[in-house]
Amino acid sequence: MPKLSLEREILSFVALGDSFTEGLDDPYPDSADTPDGRYRGWADRVAEHLAGQVPEVRYANLAVRGKLIRQIIDDQLPLAMDLRPDLITFCAGGNDILRPGSGDPDTLAGLFRDAVARLCETGATVVVFTGMDVGSQPVMRRMRGKIATYNMHIRAVADEFGCPVVDLWGMKPLQDPRAFGWDRLHLSPEGHRRVALRVCELLGVPVEDDWRAPWPAQDPLPWPDARLQDLHWAKEFLLPWIQRRLTGQSSGDGMRPKRPRLEPVR
Repeated sequence: MPKLSLEREILSFVALGDSFTEGLDDPYPDSADTPDGRYRGWADRVAEHLAGQVPEVRYANLAVRGKLIRQIIDDQLPLAMDLRPDLITFCAGGNDILRPGSGDPDTLAGLFRDAVARLCETGATVVVFTGMDVGSQPVMRRMRGKIATYNMHIRAVADEFGCPVVDLWGMKPLQDPRAFGWDRLHLSPEGHRRVALRVCELLGVPVEDDWRAPWPAQDPLPWPDARLQDLHWAKEFLLPWIQRRLTGQSSGDGMRPKRPRLEPVR
């Protein structure tokens, strides 16, 4: 697998995946910069860091929230391969794992391997991601074993093809509740910022901050307030999420990628 070179005039980067890569819940601070209301996320942040190192960075983000791994492979891989970028990030399978009664890690691993093999044929540096450790999340922790099994497969595929691995499971700062947004599923702006710093570290992109920096001290939330938050979360997120799973719906139905073409990062 070729290593990413920062010693070039133009560098191209394509991100593939689901809501994690699309950037939920990390809105741009100035809505005037994003009249379409799109999210920022770790991938946009990585592109911004890269733009500080080379004269021009061209960046496409094909990720769409809610997509399963087969959908990512069918819809996004051909586009990424046609673009033939220098750098590809590929994160897929998380929504399959979360679907009740589906998401066998061994089956997903076969799809994942085939996708990585195809992406590597482009000659790009292909970066892959493990799943996060959800042991601290009351509902999601039931899927911890499946995620851990899938992670082992991802590491084996990365070893086979020489891909850099972003070990989200090992990022302890992501186990702080403040790393997640209100839905407790998608990263907060600070969570996305730390993931971007980790990706840059892995690629050898100079950054000033450290993703390992401890969170500021915070007083624990009183028990009654915490329970009220749990009830609000269950009503506003968990129940609608379960309903979509049962009916086969997705939050990304009908949505298009936010950056479908390689365009300069400004």
